[in-house]
Amino acid sequence: MRYGFLMTGLLLLAAPAQAGDAPPRSTYVTMVLQAFAAKVECPNTDLVYQDLVQKAQQMQLPDGTTEKVRKAIAWMHTGGKMGEKQDDELMAEVAVATQATDMDQRRLGMPGWCEAQKTNLAGLIRSKGG
Repeated sequence: MRYGFLMTGLLLLAAPAQAGDAPPRSTYVTMVLQAFAAKVECPNTDLVYQDLVQKAQQMQLPDGTTEKVRKAIAWMHTGGKMGEKQDDELMAEVAVATQATDMDQRRLGMPGWCEAQKTNLAGLIRSKGG
């Protein structure tokens, strides 16, 4: 069952972007999820919400995308106690991003994953106080 879900997710990620050359929203969803995960899991790491909004604009995503993604992540990761459930496609993208992030964290170990995020998410996460 778990592998079926993963394969479905990989197919979603492999689907071509619908908006010309713009990266798919799923790429952004993964970045936002990883930025929030880094804030929670990595010592002395913070994020600035406005940086996430700016990244969405750079990726030519619709206004409000950051807030929808934030609400979807919160809803999924708190069992519906926070945030709001979003459309099925976005919820699937959050689920795939969660699965991929979890696998990366296990593969690299948390210290290695946190170190990798400093490079991967440069401009979205920063050291606290900086």
